[in-house]
Amino acid sequence: MAYSKEGLEKMSEEIENMEKAEPEGEDTAEEAVPAEEEGEEESAEEAVDSAAEESDGASGVDDAQGEAAETEKEDAQGKSGEKRGFFKKKKDKRDEQIEELTDKVRRQMAEFDNFRKRTEKEKTQMYDMGAKTIVEKMLPVVDNFERGLAAVPADQKDDAFVTGMDKIYKQLMTELEAVGVTAIEAVGQEFNPEYHNAVMQVESGEYESGVVAQELQKGYLYKDSVVRHSMVAVVS
Repeated sequence: MAYSKEGLEKMSEEIENMEKAEPEGEDTAEEAVPAEEEGEEESAEEAVDSAAEESDGASGVDDAQGEAAETEKEDAQGKSGEKRGFFKKKKDKRDEQIEELTDKVRRQMAEFDNFRKRTEKEKTQMYDMGAKTIVEKMLPVVDNFERGLAAVPADQKDDAFVTGMDKIYKQLMTELEAVGVTAIEAVGQEFNPEYHNAVMQVESGEYESGVVAQELQKGYLYKDSVVRHSMVAVVS
């Protein structure tokens, strides 16, 4: 392809213009780079400031949440303390009621035990009084048996009738002894007004003064109680 002289000159001028324009473009590029860097730096600073603000906001939220949590914790502790105090008061009141009821039951049991013992004692006393009354009424029968057997002549003691009466007398005395009736010892014993009833005084060379020398009527005890005193004669 052939170029004219004018065309070559024009191309040469364009090349020169291009060479002149390249340094200016480089300067522009170099100048543009710092601008971009400055923009980036500004953007970074803004991001840091924004992050700091967000951090401050988050810190404030955390502080608010912490305060709220502490307040809730204090409220919970207060309520828990009130609840413990309520249950403690309730427990103390229940313990007092239990102690009161326990003491009441113990008192009632003690009263019932005393009532039972008193009732048994009264029952025993009433039984003894009844038995004593019956024994006292039977003693004259015993006296008659003894008088009748003592009046039998010696030659008739082996008689069948006398032997039968003697057996009945012994059986009666055995039954009386079984229920607690015993004869009071008198002859040869020192006079005791709790058991003996002195109706006369006698002279005696066998016994000393104040000793029972003769038994006029036999006395009897029912257990430890005197049913009938012995009627005696005491040495003067």
